[in-house]
Amino acid sequence: MFMDKSAPTRQLDLATPAAELARLAAAVTDAQLELPTPCGFPVRTLLSHLLGLCVAFADGAAKVLGPTTTPAPNAAEIPLPPSWRDELPVRLEALVQAWRDPAAWTGETTVGGVTMPAPMVCVVANNELVVHGWDLARATGQDFSVAPENLDASWQMVANTPEDPAARDGLFGPVVPVPLDAPLLDRVLGGAGRDPGWTSP
Repeated sequence: MFMDKSAPTRQLDLATPAAELARLAAAVTDAQLELPTPCGFPVRTLLSHLLGLCVAFADGAAKVLGPTTTPAPNAAEIPLPPSWRDELPVRLEALVQAWRDPAAWTGETTVGGVTMPAPMVCVVANNELVVHGWDLARATGQDFSVAPENLDASWQMVANTPEDPAARDGLFGPVVPVPLDAPLLDRVLGGAGRDPGWTSP
């Protein structure tokens, strides 16, 4: 698990990657729900995972210990609800607002069964939004954009995560080699175990 002891020097706002995910999800058609994604889930399961992580990380901001934050995530076990199109933007906005509370950035909190300093948990939430936003965009043939500060936070996270499989278990796949002079997004994706050149079969 990512355990870099450095923390953001100021609160990281999740509004931009959350809005990008909401935009991408709004364009997903029913016919695309079974398409593969770069993270190995079909689109349907990725959307279910996003619904769950929004709740988990929002509850983590509020220091909630319970069924939303203490178990390890398992998206494959959670069916996508019929109301997902209405629920996902609401949950994304709740996640954004939860981490705008200064109290969210104090002390430690738990998400996915892992307890870390709260600012680091927000960095993990940011990375989930950024990388899964790219996953969804690539799977459904959409353009993807990310704000520089959110992309930089993702880079700091993946760059400080060891290549040891034990450290990456449940977080990232094996590192995909990417040229050192590649765009920062490609380096983030490679560090997160994604092939930046992935295309749907």
